[in-house]
Amino acid sequence: MGGHEVSESPLPSLVLDGTSRIVLLVMDGLGDLPDPAHGGHTPLAAARTPNLDALARRSALGRLLPVSPGITPGSGPGHLGLFGYDPLEYQIGRGVLEATGIDFDLQPSDVAARGNFCTVDGEGKITDRRAGRISTEVCAELCAELSKISVPGVQAFVEPVREHRFVLVLRGEGLSEAVSDTDPERLGEKPLAALATATDGEATGKLVNKWTAGAGKVLADKSPANMLLLRGFAKRPSWPQMPETFRLRAAAVAHYPMYRGLAKLVGMDALPVGPKIEDSIATVAENWGRYDFFFVHYKYTDTAGEDGDYDRKADKISEVDAAIPGIIDLDPDVLMVTGDHSTPAIMAAHSWHPVPFMLRSKLGRADGCESFNEIELTKGSLGTFPAKEAMALAMAHARRFRKFGA
Repeated sequence: MGGHEVSESPLPSLVLDGTSRIVLLVMDGLGDLPDPAHGGHTPLAAARTPNLDALARRSALGRLLPVSPGITPGSGPGHLGLFGYDPLEYQIGRGVLEATGIDFDLQPSDVAARGNFCTVDGEGKITDRRAGRISTEVCAELCAELSKISVPGVQAFVEPVREHRFVLVLRGEGLSEAVSDTDPERLGEKPLAALATATDGEATGKLVNKWTAGAGKVLADKSPANMLLLRGFAKRPSWPQMPETFRLRAAAVAHYPMYRGLAKLVGMDALPVGPKIEDSIATVAENWGRYDFFFVHYKYTDTAGEDGDYDRKADKISEVDAAIPGIIDLDPDVLMVTGDHSTPAIMAAHSWHPVPFMLRSKLGRADGCESFNEIELTKGSLGTFPAKEAMALAMAHARRFRKFGA
């Protein structure tokens, strides 16, 4: 986790300075599966995508494996791969991502966990892991009440993130990140006890359970958010930074805190941005002269997939398509369009399936594919390859690598 030692990337020795610009557009959870109830089409195939289809005809296409075959990634590993980091080597708990995403001043010895408000029935079994996606305002009110809980030996900070999400940060002596999640990630089960995943996590696990017990009493009469779940206990890591690894002035254009936090951990500047894709494109345009790498994140495709809403996911893809001309008009040297993982609507969850990928470059070859959908992707020249290799492709097409070897 946060204290895990990682090797240095060999890429800096090949990197060249330059003025070319790269845009990485990530539709969260873009990957999907054919749905028999919708004519055997995926949401991407069903969406209205004239601009993405036109882009596909000028691009190289393929599919990404976020981690490795058969592995279902969380959003953190899914994005780290896209940033050029091996997600099996660079691991981090969700708590740190959320905390840094809201600009919490996380100290090296702090332990952070991502929290969900949830709904439990009279037997204490989970009926909704997201408490009906309560408003951020309600979340803030509940966090204020939870902040009053006192546990000897530790200071607990409870900060709202967005909707049902919050961050718990523990500060004290000898805290460990070796603590298991309390979220069973299934309905019909009770929240789990926090257990030590290593010997040094035993004391921290007990502190977490004391705090959770107090939280349960505070939330008991708060419908629908009458309980909470914790996952991703972690300390802040020290990783190689994109500005040094790739010599890029890198910016994150992400509205959701978790993705802002991840981008900041790898050295990107997190720019303020509104919730709509149009807001993101406007932010990129306003900062076009300041940066040469832009990570643009769009969350709502994933939210629709997790809700099992096929039609809404298709509509959200169409919203992104309508904004594509705004990126094309900026004339980036390299434009990548992809997702961080698959969230099939028929599964209403993340999955291990490959993710659509498209790369348009002034130095690239078009594959001759007619549209941006799963059938056409199988014809693409890039094939199916690890997501961690996408940044190297982008750097090469942006003419930012020197020749390797004699």
